[in-house]
Amino acid sequence: MTDSLTALSSLKRPPLLVQAARHALTRYDRDRDLGPILGHTRPPSPAKVLPELIDREHDLNAQRKAGQIDYDAGRHIRVLTALMGEAQALPEPAPVHRLHQV
Repeated sequence: MTDSLTALSSLKRPPLLVQAARHALTRYDRDRDLGPILGHTRPPSPAKVLPELIDREHDLNAQRKAGQIDYDAGRHIRVLTALMGEAQALPEPAPVHRLHQV
C-alpha cells in the first residue's frame, strides 16, 4: 500500500485533468464506478485496487503524452477520480491533495 501511495503522491498531471477529477470526486461511488473501469463485478478493497488503477492511469497518461488518437480524456478523468476516491477510502488519510499540476 505504501508503494501505491508513493506513486500516487508523485503523479504530475495537467491542471485541467486534476481539477476535473477533483470535481468528479464529489459524486464518486466505488460500487457504481469501479466496475466499468476495472471490470470487477464486486470491487476489492481500496488497498488492492490502487495498484491496478495506478497502472491504468500510467497507460492512459502515456497515450495522452504520445498524442495517440485513441486516447480517451473522459476515461482518464474517471480513472484519476477512482484513484483519488480509493486513496481517501484507505484506513489512513492519503495524500490525494498532493497530486501535482504541471
